[in-house]
Amino acid sequence: MRLICYPTTHIEPELRPAPQARQWLDDLPESYGYRCLPLTIANTHGWEILLPSGFEATWNGGRSKDDIRITATDGEDLLPTTHFGSGILTFHTGYLFRTEPGYNLWVQGPVNAPKDAIQPLTGVIETDWSPYTFTMNWMFTRPDQTVRFEKGEPFCFFFPVPRGLPEAFKPEVRSIDEEPDTHDQFRAWSEARLTFNLDLLEPDSDARKNKWQKDYYRGFRPDGREGLAEHQTKVRPKPFKDRR
Repeated sequence: MRLICYPTTHIEPELRPAPQARQWLDDLPESYGYRCLPLTIANTHGWEILLPSGFEATWNGGRSKDDIRITATDGEDLLPTTHFGSGILTFHTGYLFRTEPGYNLWVQGPVNAPKDAIQPLTGVIETDWSPYTFTMNWMFTRPDQTVRFEKGEPFCFFFPVPRGLPEAFKPEVRSIDEEPDTHDQFRAWSEARLTFNLDLLEPDSDARKNKWQKDYYRGFRPDGREGLAEHQTKVRPKPFKDRR
């Protein structure tokens, strides 16, 4: 399947597969956050666009476009604008994207990369037909706080999703007792989890030596059976190739 981007300006921000690493994860004791497979899978579940220039921005709390002050710190290529006002920074991606028929593009800020005083907004775009570019927007969460974006920092994260996917599901609530195998597996996991966490308090326990339970990470059920042959511990999106 193809995901195509067409440069729309002479400035072409770097595109890359989203990396797994996060500085805040590196800074945790023993970097234990990387043991959380759902988190690390999400980190790499798409592509990022990197800033061609660095800047600082401050919002004074007003509604006007002039109530955000932007100061370049490292270059002036594709700096954000204040198109909407109301404490919203607007970034131009520099590209027009095209997906396969029936696929939208989910667009948001970098995954699991919190930034103080400002929040990335999320959008879904029909990129299989649209000849229109989109912007990436960030909203200040409080006034009188200067935020800084570095040159080369990711400001946009995206990945394709099938159109109509949420509507295709029929959500329902059931009693877990209706699924005996699921019930037994959950109960076994729950009891093992409780025991493991209690054993972590014992200095010489196996739990203390193992540090964490690896069944989900390895893709195994509590009884040792394989959960899924296609179980993923890594996602590796391909880099964009220049076909010009």
